[in-house]
Amino acid sequence: MNEQDWLAQQFEANRRRLRAVAYRMLGSVSEAEDAVQEAWLRLSRSEPGEIENLSGWLTTVVARVSLNMLRSRAVRREQPLSPHLPDPIIDPVDGVDPEHEALLADSVGLAMLVVLETLTPPERLAFVLHDMFGVPFEDIATLLDRSPQAARQLASRGRRRVRAQPTTPDVDVHGQRQVVNAFLAAARNGDFDALVATLDPDIVLRADGGAALASASAEVHGALNVARRAMMWSRVDLTMHPALVNGAAGMVITRNGVVFSIASVIVRNGKIAELDFLADPERLARLDVTILDSLN
Repeated sequence: MNEQDWLAQQFEANRRRLRAVAYRMLGSVSEAEDAVQEAWLRLSRSEPGEIENLSGWLTTVVARVSLNMLRSRAVRREQPLSPHLPDPIIDPVDGVDPEHEALLADSVGLAMLVVLETLTPPERLAFVLHDMFGVPFEDIATLLDRSPQAARQLASRGRRRVRAQPTTPDVDVHGQRQVVNAFLAAARNGDFDALVATLDPDIVLRADGGAALASASAEVHGALNVARRAMMWSRVDLTMHPALVNGAAGMVITRNGVVFSIASVIVRNGKIAELDFLADPERLARLDVTILDSLN
């Protein structure tokens, strides 16, 4: 085996972990792949004999590339589109694809990623690398060009933000699906009271239509307001395909055979606590929705 083949083999052995780091950093499947590919390009141009810890070196490269992408994203968004939802990971209802398992480890649901979106790039990097991947603060400090104590404080701030928000759904996915089905049935039947009964009083609904459908973007709070919005959309000719979205009950929603939106439903204590709809046509076109092949 020549040196290049050996490097490729070692890189492939680390690919899943690197994708997981990048996805938590960026909340974007396509950007995570770009960050991992950039790590490979840098590795292929490096001198392997100068790298003591290849796994750690690759993690550092992916983290640095992701940090730069986050900072560039923040500069581009002079007037951020609100709300901005992360990319969902979609699987069939009968189980998670093995390729997605690393991305979804540590209960990385949409709710967690939504909270991570509120962190500054340095906070996100420090929290993700230390709390999720066990990277020492000394290494994080080097990435951020700060002291280890400053890196520790950044991670602590990120940790407080994450802990301040409930991000974990009910464990029983079958139970989640029953609540979602009750919600859909109530909307179809026009039963407003039954619809409200499926919702947590403090539910938050977020819809991200992106630049192409900015008018569809919204953030709605409270069971009554969300129920009214659900009743309105129930009159539109949409088809709901059950799916797992980041490991929890969700839906791929089509209109005339075309993906219209992807819904992440967070059920807590038997009630729907969060509804997140990604309806941005540009981002939907980049997502893997081959799950629909098994539903048609």
